[in-house]
Amino acid sequence: MRATLIKEFRFEAAQTLPTAPEGHKCRRMHGHSFRVDISVTGEVDPAIGWVYDHAEITKAMSPLLELLDHSYLNEIPGLENPTIENMCAWLWRKLEPQLPGISEITLYETPTARCVFRGFDV
Repeated sequence: MRATLIKEFRFEAAQTLPTAPEGHKCRRMHGHSFRVDISVTGEVDPAIGWVYDHAEITKAMSPLLELLDHSYLNEIPGLENPTIENMCAWLWRKLEPQLPGISEITLYETPTARCVFRGFDV
């Protein structure tokens, strides 16, 4: 039996989008209350009854949240243009080596605007 676990995290951060069109409001400094959902898919271990320990997802995300929370995203190496698309790819690169079975990252910049990222080989 296969299943997908989803663990939700939140952080606050400021950003500018330097490659947005001239005059676009997102070129100015602004902030978001980000929500990120990390999904891990795999076979359910019949002995334990789960795919993966949620604590392992938290362990992998904790140092990233420490870096991202209450920061200016443009100053983080690799996030010089922190669109939600680029942020998802950055998170994927950081998490993939630590989270076997990572299958999806969903990053919300507002309650109604989000990016769904399923890796580089999809």
